[in-house]
Amino acid sequence: MPEFDWRSPESYKRLQDTEITDIAWECLRRNADYRREYEAMIANSPDGEVTLEFRRRWGLCFRP
Repeated sequence: MPEFDWRSPESYKRLQDTEITDIAWECLRRNADYRREYEAMIANSPDGEVTLEFRRRWGLCFRP
């Protein structure tokens, strides 16, 4: 993982053109509770589908 100096304005330049959904996904994928719940749900799902309840709980529902 590259070094990131949160105090340096230079570190944020590449984020200026980043979509908010990309930032949200990065935060979500680092969340240990999310990962744990996702793994448990997939393990208990015969078809590996993500439930509506899970998507709503973690904000994975997007309106057109």
